[in-house]
Amino acid sequence: MANLFKDFPWEVRQRAGGGKIMTERQQMPLRRLVVQQLESLQAAGVRQIAKPRPNASAAHENHANTPHATNRGAAPLDQPPPSASVHKPVRQPETIFAMDETTDTVASAAPTLEVLRDEVAQCTLCEELVCSRTQTVFGVGNPQARLCFLGEAPGADEDRQGEPFVGRAGQLLNKILEACQLRREDVYILNVLKCRPPGNRNPTPEEAQNCRRYLDRQLELIQPEFICCLGAVAAQNLLATNVAIGRLRGKVHPYRDMQVVCTYHPAYLLRNPAAKRHTWDDMKLLMREMGTPVD
Repeated sequence: MANLFKDFPWEVRQRAGGGKIMTERQQMPLRRLVVQQLESLQAAGVRQIAKPRPNASAAHENHANTPHATNRGAAPLDQPPPSASVHKPVRQPETIFAMDETTDTVASAAPTLEVLRDEVAQCTLCEELVCSRTQTVFGVGNPQARLCFLGEAPGADEDRQGEPFVGRAGQLLNKILEACQLRREDVYILNVLKCRPPGNRNPTPEEAQNCRRYLDRQLELIQPEFICCLGAVAAQNLLATNVAIGRLRGKVHPYRDMQVVCTYHPAYLLRNPAAKRHTWDDMKLLMREMGTPVD
């Protein structure tokens, strides 16, 4: 009985009083009830009661007092309770972002393209795109390329294969590269968005803003000298302008430490074959600027 009385948490009398200290007269009936309960436990062979853990959470106490929660898998009362082992959750590497003062947007600080690719694959900033995508489409090509081709967003084929420009538009881009005496392995190909918009619609401003941190970091890590924007969406997003693609093409635009040439998207050329001659003029301009003319 001594052990039971010594170990019993007498502070329960405060809880019974609604958190207030009860008077001695108020405590007497409660003491008699507690003594009777302890004597019953002693008669049942119980010699010790475990003390409650300090600072136990209310959620834990409520769970312990619910039906079917008591004594399930618990140690015998006459043995000291086993010490609970604390397992800290494994912390994943944190994505580090910073403010880009030149664009007033959040920028990624991924140290390599591989780390950045993992960040993109785990991105959940655009709820609709996350729910509809098969996978993210990061980019492909030479990570040290002098020239990058920038499109707007993945299509159905790209979403399925995880690589930009692999459908009909991608096949036409391959022919354009061949005409410029280039291969896909010589350049780097990427998009403004890394997820396919449902129905191949244009990216929303919010989606483009969310993905801009990844686009900027890709370009920072690749450090190309030249960028060829394919279509209005790519050109307008990169250069932060609303000027139509017809007025942006045919000239060289400075962008940070890079030179940008804009032309029509290969998908547009498939629908409007007459515009191919304008794209060829743009590509010849680009090749001249790069010092490898194809005139």
